[in-house]
Amino acid sequence: MADRTFGKQGWTPERLGSLAGKTYIITGANSGTGFEASRILLSKGAKVVMLNRNPDKSTAAIAQLKQEFGANADVSFVHMDLAVLASVREAAAKVLETVPHIDALICNAAIAQVPSQKLTVDGFESQLGTNHYGHFVLCGALFSRIKESAGRIVVVSSLGYKMGLRTIKFGDMNWDQNYSANPAYSQSKLAQMMFAYELQDKIKAAGKKVEVYVCHPGSSATSLISTSGGFVTKVIWRLMMMSPMVQSAEKGAYPEVMCATEDGLEQRAFYGPTGRMEFVGPVGKGTLEPYAYDKAVIEKLWVRSEKESGFAWEM
Repeated sequence: MADRTFGKQGWTPERLGSLAGKTYIITGANSGTGFEASRILLSKGAKVVMLNRNPDKSTAAIAQLKQEFGANADVSFVHMDLAVLASVREAAAKVLETVPHIDALICNAAIAQVPSQKLTVDGFESQLGTNHYGHFVLCGALFSRIKESAGRIVVVSSLGYKMGLRTIKFGDMNWDQNYSANPAYSQSKLAQMMFAYELQDKIKAAGKKVEVYVCHPGSSATSLISTSGGFVTKVIWRLMMMSPMVQSAEKGAYPEVMCATEDGLEQRAFYGPTGRMEFVGPVGKGTLEPYAYDKAVIEKLWVRSEKESGFAWEM
């Protein structure tokens, strides 16, 4: 049964009051849902700091936002490539130098459906390295500032977490054998969710005041597939975009904005569209498969992630 906590229309930005004085960090915010989330937050007076890979696109995005909201709109960007852990650390250091308060870090950026196996400079399968390890290190590096602010971490995953093995392939996380785009992507998004749910447990055990939420954009009209997917995947996606099973990027941004701002949400949950196949429709609490928070697996993934990334978390 679809969640109706926020009424028949689900959560919408109309629920937002003034966000003046609030600061939001968003990865991958120069296009798609990240850009639309920035628009929504800026429209309510918030400060937005984008962490993006492409400086030119970031400059263009900021110019567009300032044209819409005025020259005084508080939006800026810090260069960061999630696929390069050294870049993630440098960006985090820059944020700690320049951003004194973080109300929410929104882990929005991702790559998807990479057609053939590619490795990051750190030696990780590209989707796992970008989507999971990059955000794992970023969240850890900024955690002290988020903790000082009693802020939030929002992990944007995907319904694609159901497409693969439904666990972590610890024996071959890079898919050196039998690489396939969908299972590898699925593992990366499942890993993000597992990281978030284990982080919830660790924060609770440490008695800290940081909230962690997990959401997904449903099936939204963004450039994600066209940026990193293969030819066949791109063709299928173009056809889907002409169907009622795909919604706008703006609506795809609603779940992450909700998780960054709304009070009273459940942490052990998965927020997103609640309509057809949970691809589209009113935003609320969706279906969360129990294997996404299997305690033995999420603990093992955490230990593995610290080892592989070379980053040791401190609560």
